[in-house]
Amino acid sequence: MPPRTQPSILARLIESLRWLVPARFRTDIPVVPVVRLTGVIGVTTPLRPGLMLSTVARSLERAFSVRKARAVALIINSPGGSPAQSHLIMRRIRQLAEEKKIPVLAFIEDVGASGGYMLACAADEIVCDQYSIVGSIGVVGGSFGFPKLMDKLGIERRLYTSGERKAMLDPFLPEKPDDVKRIKAVQKDIHDHFIALVKERRGAKLKGADKLLFSGEFWTAQTAIELGLADALGDLRSTLHARYGDKVRTPLIAAERGLFGRKLPSVTIADALAERPGLTDELLSTLEARAIWSRYGF
Repeated sequence: MPPRTQPSILARLIESLRWLVPARFRTDIPVVPVVRLTGVIGVTTPLRPGLMLSTVARSLERAFSVRKARAVALIINSPGGSPAQSHLIMRRIRQLAEEKKIPVLAFIEDVGASGGYMLACAADEIVCDQYSIVGSIGVVGGSFGFPKLMDKLGIERRLYTSGERKAMLDPFLPEKPDDVKRIKAVQKDIHDHFIALVKERRGAKLKGADKLLFSGEFWTAQTAIELGLADALGDLRSTLHARYGDKVRTPLIAAERGLFGRKLPSVTIADALAERPGLTDELLSTLEARAIWSRYGF
């Protein structure tokens, strides 16, 4: 029987000492970094940064840079918001996934609707809890009108503009049918792009008619799966354990923090106070976010 070679003895020695190496430094344990995408998209104030590309870009970059990552998991809990910010975040995720050649898994919690569903479309697979709300592929906008109240109070509106349409849909002026027609045309354009994106990402998985899928309606998870908007029921822990084993590591990749523990990017208290009216902005932002969540019963 030939004597054992030096390399094989060394390999056995390394293997026997592997348990001494901390899990985060071991290459034999699968790792799936996790990024949370939670909240209303684009609604932000100086003291309350919203879900925007600028607030999640660092976390995404770090997640896709984890060595030997088997996949990147997104925990999504958002009723939507800004279509532009939704698309910017979604596109950044796809860019990183294609650059690093890493699959992306989305796990919808309470809500993945409207812009929140657009974020989920960045994933190769969408997994939902059975009580998740999914869909709302549409565009909505709203305002208030006060011209009669101003007349009653004897308030005169003085507005100076340069540009024929600059004061379009001003809430203190009577609504004009032509202005409504124009804003609806803008909404339709955004909606058409949203539909094209969903079709591109979900492809042949989509089962329902366009009139139903893209009506702006939303559904619970099982119906969304039957319509092809999502792939499976489950949660992050059980899904990743089933796929990568019980030892899989799922580090949460949060925003980087500065010297005093503050999340970056953000602003200092001095910056926030300089951008008054502060409290009013915070209140309006909170009410706006609350209204968006309330569409889905939350």
